[in-house]
Amino acid sequence: MKKQLGRFSFVMLILAAVLCAVILLSLCLGQESISPARAWGYIRDAFAGRGGDEPERIILLSLRWPRLLSGIIAGACLAVAGAVFQGLLRNPLAEPYILGVSSGAALGVAAGIILEVHLLLGFYTIPFLAVGGALFTMGLIYSLSRTGARFSMFSMILSGVIVNAIMSAAIMFIMSLSTDRQLHSIVFWLMGRLDIADARLNGLVGAVGATAMLVIYYYARDLNVMTLGEDDAHYLGVNVERVKRILFIAASALTACAVSISGIIGFVGLLVPHFARALVGPDHRLSYPVAAVTGAALLCVADVVARTAAAPTEIPVGVVTALVGGPFFLLILKRKQSSF
Repeated sequence: MKKQLGRFSFVMLILAAVLCAVILLSLCLGQESISPARAWGYIRDAFAGRGGDEPERIILLSLRWPRLLSGIIAGACLAVAGAVFQGLLRNPLAEPYILGVSSGAALGVAAGIILEVHLLLGFYTIPFLAVGGALFTMGLIYSLSRTGARFSMFSMILSGVIVNAIMSAAIMFIMSLSTDRQLHSIVFWLMGRLDIADARLNGLVGAVGATAMLVIYYYARDLNVMTLGEDDAHYLGVNVERVKRILFIAASALTACAVSISGIIGFVGLLVPHFARALVGPDHRLSYPVAAVTGAALLCVADVVARTAAAPTEIPVGVVTALVGGPFFLLILKRKQSSF
């Protein structure tokens, strides 16, 4: 265990350095480049309460900084949610998008947009609609896969795929009834973007996400025991069904947090848990923090590519993660197949 902790500390130190570099890169690069020295100076002035009206300062603090925080929060939430789903279902292909949780959250947002409840109740109804959609979807999947007091992992995956298809069809139906303005807003959520970041929304979503992560980390040891088998875990004192419910709810909340500020972004929750386990092993107490930092860094890098690759046109960040993550995952899958 001491050797594992040493490796974990080293990996986290490296990842923290990488994340800091990515943060600086994200703040400096864009249609208007800002030197690292100027970027650091503007940030230092902001924390010190000093301001100014220079265009570079406004771009960095009003546009890039909230967008960067959105990327960090969404990336960490998706990565940890994916790790939880893969650990619970013991399936390397499990992730929020495949299980339909992302689509459920997006359906809640789409329904809110076409009904224009955010115009009546305020912009912050969007995150709550995403949370409600994700939790409703997860509850539906849970009830469909439940038999008596227990539920089948295989049935949950199958139910998730079916519910995902239904939710996607419902979103398409809503889009067919939308006005041009509403359709544009819905398509934004489906493609995955970070360009309407809001500082206060980031604070709200970040608080919910951090709470869910703490709950997940608290039950990481129980999940480790459950990997031995549910019957063995029960005999070792783990309330298996209770842990499942709590972790599914927490992972769904993380997914909703990500969707509420970034729309649907695939492959982050699929790839990052594999990377984290490759670095620190299968212990969830170690892999969850690694996944959170890696997911944050990965999504921020994808956002930089989205902003700069085809400038001045901006590519949706969800497209970037799909283009890079899809072939990379196929490569990992091929290597795993060749090892058997």
